[in-house]
Amino acid sequence: MDQITRNRLFDRLNPVTGAVASTCEAMDVAAACAIAEKAQAAFPAWSATGPGERRRLLLKAADALAGKMDDFVRLMAAETGATASWAGFNVTLAANMIREAASLTTQVGGEVIPSDKPGCFAFSERQPKGVCLGIAPWNAPVILGVRAIATALACGNTVILKASERCPATHALIADAFVSSGFPEGVVNTVTNAPENAAEIVNGLIDHPAVRHINFTGSTGVGKLIAVRAATQLKPVLLELGGKAPLIVLDDADLDAAVAAAAFGAFFNQGQICMSTERIIVVDAVADAFAEKFRAKAATLTAGNPVEGKNPLGAVIGLETVEKLQSLVEDALSKGARQLTGTPADGVLVPATVIADVTKDMRLYSEESFGPVVALIRARDEEHAIELANDSEYGLSASVFTGDAARGLRVARRIQSGICHINGPTVHDEAQMPFGGVKASGYGRFGGKAGLDEFTDLRWLTMETLPGRYPI
Repeated sequence: MDQITRNRLFDRLNPVTGAVASTCEAMDVAAACAIAEKAQAAFPAWSATGPGERRRLLLKAADALAGKMDDFVRLMAAETGATASWAGFNVTLAANMIREAASLTTQVGGEVIPSDKPGCFAFSERQPKGVCLGIAPWNAPVILGVRAIATALACGNTVILKASERCPATHALIADAFVSSGFPEGVVNTVTNAPENAAEIVNGLIDHPAVRHINFTGSTGVGKLIAVRAATQLKPVLLELGGKAPLIVLDDADLDAAVAAAAFGAFFNQGQICMSTERIIVVDAVADAFAEKFRAKAATLTAGNPVEGKNPLGAVIGLETVEKLQSLVEDALSKGARQLTGTPADGVLVPATVIADVTKDMRLYSEESFGPVVALIRARDEEHAIELANDSEYGLSASVFTGDAARGLRVARRIQSGICHINGPTVHDEAQMPFGGVKASGYGRFGGKAGLDEFTDLRWLTMETLPGRYPI
């Protein structure tokens, strides 16, 4: 059991110890809709606030968020089983995301467009959409919670952060950093709810006429439901969904560098990152050498209680994840795969697990594990490696390792993904970069100037400077 609901409160339980990690309000649909109306009431004044003031408040919020580092580390360990290094990374990157958003307040522009009509001055401008609903997950709670609202605020929108039921206090602390920095009443809002009410809360907010834009980060299955629901309201959605990131190792790669990047990408935050390396595709010429080096590295990556801080890995989010991982491994082994590392889970503590000789008939080949289990897949050559990398419904992040930069670029351009790194890990995020995927990994982009297009509407305006002439 992850949560306990009582009256209008619910407890989130620590996945490692079972103790109460946090207690938050279990809102119903009426309460969530009242928050949407509150955000709508705050929109006219906030949208008219100048870019300098919006920038000032965002910069102040970035400092406030960074100042809550210790609280975030404590809450993420208690609510999600995260290590201190992962929590610290979350806070640092999230603060930078807010600062990047602050830099965008003066970039919300437009252009003068030449008109064929004499005396017609034509131009376009970007205007805020209104109330933006951000639905954030638990796995990178500070990064993804901030990403759901920061650029929207910079563009002049008011926001609702729909907190994850698995880290409600962590997400509420994000909103507190903004509100305590002086954002006006109703501009930044949080909705918390018990897990059994999640679907009706989300549906109620999507349907509410005040909500004009939705962004969601999470599973592909839930993303599809949200997209369909929003489509019935003709509301735009930004989706960043599942992944099955491939890391290709070519015959001229620096194997030590590839091993280090693959281990980081596969096992940081226990593999619970949308960009996590799920498939390591190695050409035959170096497959055995890579596998031995990678086995040795993965064997050092043990899991333990993150509060004690003695192990490189913390806990996975719940026993359902453990059960899924065990099922994927057992299926692969029953069909001829080999387990190079990994021991049975101790509750929600799962060590780094490497499964070699994974083939297409195994579930681990195609299903997102979202845990510290990675598949080693052999490729005949470069062409086969590209074919294997693209043999997935997902397309978020990817990587290729080679000693030839031009070769790496050629391969990267043929991989079907929204993000690809040459001689770097699949896990890589920066506030100013366009972040998003293709295929079942979603559509739209967070980050930098790409975010301006997502959180504003482009309008065409004209002004007549000469008397009009009309045919009738």
